[in-house]
Amino acid sequence: MTRRLLLLLSLTCAVGVGTIYFAQAITPLIAAGLGISKGAAASVVTATQIGYSTGIFLLVPLGDRLPNRPLLVSLLGLTGLELLAAGCAPTLPVLLVASFAVGVTTVAAQVISPMAAGLVAADRRGAVLGTLLSGSTGGMLLARTFGGTLGEWLGWRAPYLAAGALTLLLAAVLTRALPGVTAAVPPGRAPYRALLAAPLRLLRTEPELRRSGFYQATVFAGFSAVWTCLPLLLTGPEYGLGASAAGLVALVGAATMVCTPFAGRVVDRRGAEPVNLVSMLGVLASAAVLSAAGGGGAAGLAVLVAGTLLLDVAMQSGMIANKTRVYDLRADARSRLNTAYMTVGYLGGSAGSWLGSRAHALAGWPGVCALLALLATLALTRHLTAGRKRRAGAAPDPEPALLLPDPPPER
Repeated sequence: MTRRLLLLLSLTCAVGVGTIYFAQAITPLIAAGLGISKGAAASVVTATQIGYSTGIFLLVPLGDRLPNRPLLVSLLGLTGLELLAAGCAPTLPVLLVASFAVGVTTVAAQVISPMAAGLVAADRRGAVLGTLLSGSTGGMLLARTFGGTLGEWLGWRAPYLAAGALTLLLAAVLTRALPGVTAAVPPGRAPYRALLAAPLRLLRTEPELRRSGFYQATVFAGFSAVWTCLPLLLTGPEYGLGASAAGLVALVGAATMVCTPFAGRVVDRRGAEPVNLVSMLGVLASAAVLSAAGGGGAAGLAVLVAGTLLLDVAMQSGMIANKTRVYDLRADARSRLNTAYMTVGYLGGSAGSWLGSRAHALAGWPGVCALLALLATLALTRHLTAGRKRRAGAAPDPEPALLLPDPPPER
């Protein structure tokens, strides 16, 4: 794993993940452009995330079977074409179908992550995963800024068309730039049906995988609820800002790109458990901070920025801890383990987007913050319960050996 290869893979993660998130910043523009309600426009985000969960389940296991270079290039090429189709969608149903298709194929980051974990020693795995996650975070943040700014300037279709062209360009670059190490055929030769069944079997047989997936599902559900409803808050009467404001707020979260490699090094030194605990407490604290941001004004905006930054750092740090724990389970099935983990996580994110929009419709921004606090409490309760079980089930210290005199030497 050279520095140049890691940088290239991080850029690919940024582009792949960014295509999921830029729609969050332009939902008010989509609503105005298609003549629909803001709640209906928010379903575009949900459709993309459901598609992403589907793609993780159907396509990511192929990383244990197919050569990585053609797999990555094909996925990026399809994503680029689907983004162009979404940008030309005449109605909401067409846009929903195209958004779902984009989510299915934009799983390059989830193919790269287990591949990279197998290219480094165990004591560097957390740091490398943290660097890749920094790329994903950068793509997520810049995508929101890019989507909101470009959409407000040229209309909601422009971000889709520009993202499609950029993704196709990256696919062309990777065709020539990816080194031979990513073109080698992985050792797995299992049939596709067996690859699809493996994540379900792993979820049934690996309790640590189930635990990590639950952590990610609950925390990411709260994260998605906040970011789905944030543009509705900023463009509503409390703040009265434009669609680009959500992207600018997200850009402040660039500090997460610095924090995630540090969190990865902490996982390498201290293990996943303490990082999980701190991240869950951080998510719970962010709910309290964000609840004070609903009043609007400059003070409310400052609190909103601080709360979203805390939420981003906590969620991403927890993901590094979870992934490191999962990848340590079985070296020969990392793509399938990642499939199970991320499918559960993004199903939680999809549910969080839907629940967040419902909470906002019923109780406004305070309802969204209450939902975030509830989900963080569920994750924290599960973590504390697991810690007590581990301590209760620890093997007792061995009894001291009975000291006997040495036998006499044989004559």
